[in-house]
Amino acid sequence: MLQKFFRSKNIFKKLKLKLRNTIIDKTLTYTPETWILTKRDRKQINTFERKVYRRILSPVYDNEKENWRILTNKEIYAVLKKPTITETIMLNKLRWFGHVQRMEENRIPKKVLYMNLETRLRGRPLLAF
Repeated sequence: MLQKFFRSKNIFKKLKLKLRNTIIDKTLTYTPETWILTKRDRKQINTFERKVYRRILSPVYDNEKENWRILTNKEIYAVLKKPTITETIMLNKLRWFGHVQRMEENRIPKKVLYMNLETRLRGRPLLAF
């Protein structure tokens, strides 16, 4: 449904960007403090983000080559002037870490943050009988 909306020529780009911010950004940045983002995850999220922006911003006409072309990643970020979703997620993680650091020692999140986990041997458990 959103694909048709983002591709529509009858809707202003400003409205499309606002809808993207309210639906997609809020969904992707909901409680990211608990996520473990691998390099692959960050790449997939950034790729998805740029794909949506390309649909919203649509191809541009290049006067020099006299044809239509898709915006490059640098051009997309220059137009938007805002951090990527993965940068926003990392900032939220840092904000949460600072919040936990300022908590009292007896609070559960702070205890969990500094909890030592017991390590166990890898593989099949030893028989104990």
